[in-house]
Amino acid sequence: MGAPPADSPDGLSHPPARRLRATLGASVVEGMFTEVFTACAGATVLTAWAIALKLGPLLVGVMTALPFLAQFVQFPAAWLTSAFGHRRVALTAVCLSRLVMFPLAILPWLELELAARQHVLLVVAGASALLGVVGNNAWVAWMGELVPRAVRGRFFGRRTALTTLAGTLASLCAGLLMDRLRPSEGLGVALPLLALGACVMGVVTTLLMASQHDPAPPGTTPRLELKGALVPLKDPLARRVLTYQVAWNAAVGVSAPFFALHSLQNLKMTFVIMALHAAAVAGVRILTAPLWGKMIDKVGAQPVLMACSLGIGVIPALWLLPSAGTLWPLLFDVLLAGALWSGHGLAIFALPLSVAPRKGRPFYLAAFATAGGLAYSVAAALGGAIASALPETFILGGKPWVNLHVLFVVSSVARLAAGLLAARLPEPGAHPVTSMSALVSRLLPRTRASRVLAPPSTGSHRPG
Repeated sequence: MGAPPADSPDGLSHPPARRLRATLGASVVEGMFTEVFTACAGATVLTAWAIALKLGPLLVGVMTALPFLAQFVQFPAAWLTSAFGHRRVALTAVCLSRLVMFPLAILPWLELELAARQHVLLVVAGASALLGVVGNNAWVAWMGELVPRAVRGRFFGRRTALTTLAGTLASLCAGLLMDRLRPSEGLGVALPLLALGACVMGVVTTLLMASQHDPAPPGTTPRLELKGALVPLKDPLARRVLTYQVAWNAAVGVSAPFFALHSLQNLKMTFVIMALHAAAVAGVRILTAPLWGKMIDKVGAQPVLMACSLGIGVIPALWLLPSAGTLWPLLFDVLLAGALWSGHGLAIFALPLSVAPRKGRPFYLAAFATAGGLAYSVAAALGGAIASALPETFILGGKPWVNLHVLFVVSSVARLAAGLLAARLPEPGAHPVTSMSALVSRLLPRTRASRVLAPPSTGSHRPG
């Protein structure tokens, strides 16, 4: 898999190729089951819980922003990762973040008032988010040590394709279950069954993660000092990444929590239709993820991140076009969201690993995730407040609009502006692009241009 030799200067004792392949294979399978967990307890299902328990737009925004608001525990998570080791922390935190869904599985049979049930939902979602942040910090640092940089793009591109396929099938099954067992009012049994399934997936993924090794064993316990947490802020390269993370996550957060709510309430989509839409997006991601992975290995993560950021800026504006009886404009969303979010996800995963030095990497990752997460959560809460303050429907230009359309317009403009900040992002060991012309020349194939510019051949043909 391209792993460095045993006497590598990075200080790690790298495993034999067979052991590395086995670990990476287990990581792929674990990721597939993780997507099944997400289908059982992700944003769409939580939105269904919120509607069943009659949460308003503000609380929906707060609930869906909890995974990002929870990023404030990133620095304690980084200390835990450094103190006890990537593998140990990831196993413990990820397992607990999924088993904590159990109270939702028994919620219909608890004699609680509606307000108390709402509180249980918010507490469970918050606890899962907090534990998920701790586990994710350890897992990303673990993968940074484990997967050789030379093959990161290809490995995570292939992993993304397979996990997306698993998530698509799981989401379709979850959608069918919720539609078939959806009561006229109240919770019913579909949502508790999905919560129970999420707990089962937590056990399965923990066992699969336990089969993977960690090439960096835990060292001595470091002191949790503010000075160590502020190191990324003093790094000029890291500050540029932090700026982009704040701008981008704020631009996305102002609208992202409300697409599912808009689909259910305003577009009158069933859970099956939403699952089919998600499956179509996932199909495009499956096809494009390996291509993006190869491109990242070839040209670097920064050009891919810049191109995808600018393209994603158009997506919220597309949601102004469909209505309850006209859903075909979402075909454009399928193509753009599937292709561009696939490349963006791989690039934004690879770039911080390149910028962060091995020493102190968990604290760099914590800084990046905290900045982006807090920006997202604040923007999501602000978006919910704006939607609550606006009338649910209004007339503008002789056409009917809903309050969430305003958030989509704001998000589209903000994403385009944040995408331009990607031109300032560094990438050690690569050549970042700083202009649109350089971006086009870097990403587009050069074979045609080379044929036009090349002088006529005067000698014998030599392949390659």
